[in-house]
Amino acid sequence: MFENQSILVTGGTGSFGKKFVEIVLGEHRPRRLIVFSRDELKQHEMRQRFPDGPNSPMRYFLGDVRDSERLHRAFVGVDIVVHAAALKQVPACEYNPFEAIQTNVIGAKNVIDAAVERGVQKVMAISTDKAVNPVNLYGASKLCAEKLFVHGNSYSGEHGPRISCTRYGNVIGSRGSVIPVFLEQAKNKRLTVTDQRMTRFWLTLDQGVRFVICCIERMQGGEIFVPKIPSMKITDLAKAISPESEINYIGIRPGEKLHEVLLSEDEARESMETDDMYLIRSRHCSAPDGAWPGAKPLLNGFRYTSDGNSRWLSPGELLSLIKT
Repeated sequence: MFENQSILVTGGTGSFGKKFVEIVLGEHRPRRLIVFSRDELKQHEMRQRFPDGPNSPMRYFLGDVRDSERLHRAFVGVDIVVHAAALKQVPACEYNPFEAIQTNVIGAKNVIDAAVERGVQKVMAISTDKAVNPVNLYGASKLCAEKLFVHGNSYSGEHGPRISCTRYGNVIGSRGSVIPVFLEQAKNKRLTVTDQRMTRFWLTLDQGVRFVICCIERMQGGEIFVPKIPSMKITDLAKAISPESEINYIGIRPGEKLHEVLLSEDEARESMETDDMYLIRSRHCSAPDGAWPGAKPLLNGFRYTSDGNSRWLSPGELLSLIKT
């Protein structure tokens, strides 16, 4: 699907963006692959690995999703937009709430407006498990963004862009992940865990990017795609990383959950299940009947939570993923 297409990824210098560029360049032949971000240093560093030039599809655009005029300029001739730009650090969003809203909510609206007006074919936004039943501003802002992208299909009209979201859990080793924190703390043989009961969903960066690419190929517009991924207790994660270290329990932080939810029971009423994912369909979903052969409706009262998951990572599996 990406062959000879013009693709733009917002927040393209982040963990997701770099892996996305690596996979698309390695396995597809896009006409243009545009990294859109506001950090010139990160773009410079990324350019050393993925150079632009006359014989390369790579392009680097400086800009901020808060700047609607810049987005309108950047989206000229673009076929597919992957929206990964966000403020994602929970404490930073709590302390800077206006900034979180400007980037995560107003930025989402700007992306939709530019995509509609520039004739983009598809927009896929990256969301998070923290958008489900949010207890912090980051999760609340991503919930708002999800609603904007899903219901943005009503603005795009019959021939406008198809707009959908992917929603998944914690990415092993990404910016903001607890794993690099544990690896650093392990040097002093003392790890800090907020609560021994805590569980989280986990997947690798490669798995997350490939899931997004798969969903871009299959999207009809208006869906939220949720992968089936394993869970792990944070205490088991800490012991796997540094078995000999002491674990100190410091108490749950403001805006933090004991367990994460990727699919709520209210959403399950409008959802279907395939072998590898859950598919949340809104009333604005553009998919015709029969667009998802083999998909089954979920049972009444179903919830997909990190503590009630049927799949769990073993310590050995986690260490293998970290090494990968």
